[in-house]
Order: sequence, then C-alpha cells, then structure tokens
Amino acid sequence: MHPAHQRVLDAAARKGVALSIETFADPTHTADEAARAVGAEVGQIVKSLVFVAPSADGLEPILALVSGSNRVDVARLAAVLGLHGVRPATAREADDITGFVIGGIPPIGHTRQMRVVMDPDLGRFETVWAAAGTQNGVFSVPPGTLRTLANAMVAPIAQDRSASVRESGSAAASTVDAATAESGPTAGGPATASLPSGA
Repeated sequence: MHPAHQRVLDAAARKGVALSIETFADPTHTADEAARAVGAEVGQIVKSLVFVAPSADGLEPILALVSGSNRVDVARLAAVLGLHGVRPATAREADDITGFVIGGIPPIGHTRQMRVVMDPDLGRFETVWAAAGTQNGVFSVPPGTLRTLANAMVAPIAQDRSASVRESGSAAASTVDAATAESGPTAGGPATASLPSGA
C-alpha cells in the first residue's frame, strides 16, 4: 500500500472510522473526470483546498473542503474565520503544510493541524468522494463522517452560483476555483490537487 494511503487510513482509524481506498490506473485532473471515474455527480467530489493567512507565528494554514461543483469565495472564507489576508497556498506551502502531493491532498492526515471549513453543499449527498493522499487514490464517506474526521466547521464559503467567474485554475476576483493547493478527485498539476482528490 502507498504510504500516503496508509497515513489517511491511520488518521481515520484514530477516530474509529475504517475507510476503503479505491485506486485508478491514471490520475484524474478535474472534478468532472473524478466524478466519471467513481460514477458520481460532480458535486459529490470533495476539493481539499489549502489557504494561508498572516499570523504572529508566520502563516496560519486553513483547509477548505468544497463541493466539486463550487468555487471558494476567499472573502467569505476569511469572514467565517475572522482572518485577513487569506490567500491560496503555493504548491510548496501546501506540501509543507499537508505532507501530501498536490493533486492528492486528502481532508485528513496532514503534517500540520489547521482549521477546516466545510462547504454545506456537500451535505446534500449521502456519499462524497475525497482524495486519499495520491493523485489516483480516493475514498468515499458520508458527509457527516467527513465532517467528524476533518474536525470541520460547516459554513457557506462558496461563491454565489450567479456570479460570473472565468474557468481557470487561478483566482478570479475574490473567488478561487482551482487553487494552487487544491486537492481532490479533480485537480492535477501545479495549480490544483486531484481527486478522487479535487478541482
């Protein structure tokens, strides 16, 4: 078993949850690809996006767990946490904070502890899919269990669906789609993390 997958399994086991990891021959690079790979809706794909904000100790890491059909509104995320200067983490920062490769960042098992905010839209589904530490590994879990595993607070952090945002892997205004530190069954490459980890 891949060491990254074992880290995720161990993190879940510490909270009494037994996960099953599914792997694919090839990585998925978008939420759409991830959804097709697991036979789910795009909204069921969990994008694990890493952000940072200035703090007295340097940078405070933040993890946003977002539905694959949504984009993070950075202003809302900052307001929910009462922080200023929130921005997407760089690929190097995300690696240092999580200990996982971009494109495979899971919602649990990270190198550093951080505050986690979960998109309430994930609660619309019985099951959601998240990256399991690699670009070709994922696991499924009920949203309530995901919230418990990640010790996440649930708050509206997605952009308004009516907002017009260009399809790209960078920030548009205060809205982020595929952040540098995104991870999920969809991201892949330096600006995102993949799913059966998520962009």
